[in-house]
Amino acid sequence: MKTQWPILSFTEAKETYETLHLWTQIIGKIKLTKMPWVNHSWHVTLQVTPTGLTTGSIADGDKHFQIDFNFLQHQLVVSTSSGQQQAIGLEKLSVASCYEQVINALASFAIHVKLNPIPNELESPIPFHEDQQHATYHPEHAAKLHKALLLTQAVMQQFRAGFRGKSSPVHFFWGSFDMAVSRFSGRAAPKHPGGVPNLPDWVAQEAYSHEVSSCGFWPGSEAIPFAAFYAYLYPEPEGYKDAGVSPAQAYYHPDLREFVLPYEAVQQAENPEATLLDFFRSTYEAGANLAQWDRAALEMPVLPGV
Repeated sequence: MKTQWPILSFTEAKETYETLHLWTQIIGKIKLTKMPWVNHSWHVTLQVTPTGLTTGSIADGDKHFQIDFNFLQHQLVVSTSSGQQQAIGLEKLSVASCYEQVINALASFAIHVKLNPIPNELESPIPFHEDQQHATYHPEHAAKLHKALLLTQAVMQQFRAGFRGKSSPVHFFWGSFDMAVSRFSGRAAPKHPGGVPNLPDWVAQEAYSHEVSSCGFWPGSEAIPFAAFYAYLYPEPEGYKDAGVSPAQAYYHPDLREFVLPYEAVQQAENPEATLLDFFRSTYEAGANLAQWDRAALEMPVLPGV
């Protein structure tokens, strides 16, 4: 039976996405304050779950806690290993109120957090505790985005399985509000120039310390006002932008320096999963060949389940 991918509209859901982005930044920064540093900032990411997004378990002394977005019940849930739990309703919740309620919920569980309240990777950010402007949450927009993330995650996991070299988990970055998976050649890369808004240059330089091929999904932005999949290599090899990739709707975006495939092309395809997997594989193979990665050593056949 054909999988039904939801229709996404950045224009209609933009305000919900903006609010969700800032909420995830609050939760991600809490994780950042409590977790030991892992290469390429992998310790700060969120994971997609059957009900939403999660921090996973975070240690605080002898106590463990977790924060979950539930896009089925439309709640933000803070829970601990001691059985304590608080749920915060998402509808009509401002960023400032989200920040206050989450910090207070943790404090009531004797978990104290101090974080930088300035959002990252955004132009002209409003501090969390002052942001009453972003308070839009339409349940249907969040539910559709969540289903798209779940379906994309499954394809990314299949794509990841064909690589024996170093690769990232499939994870959700709250700074850029996108889901991604990355492969590495094992070779050091030129120093990244940095320049990401409201992000220390050293973070970008550590993230791109080694040659990487990344692919991902984001629900839209001012630069590309529609949901889309993307793929890029750092450093970009000569000839990459002119490489032949598939499907036919994929194209190279000169400003982003990435290949882009509109989400709609996948959503409307006869076989959405195969179409998306083709995009991930063709963009990776084009880049890996041009950059002379040792593909024979790095890749492996996808093994059947046991």
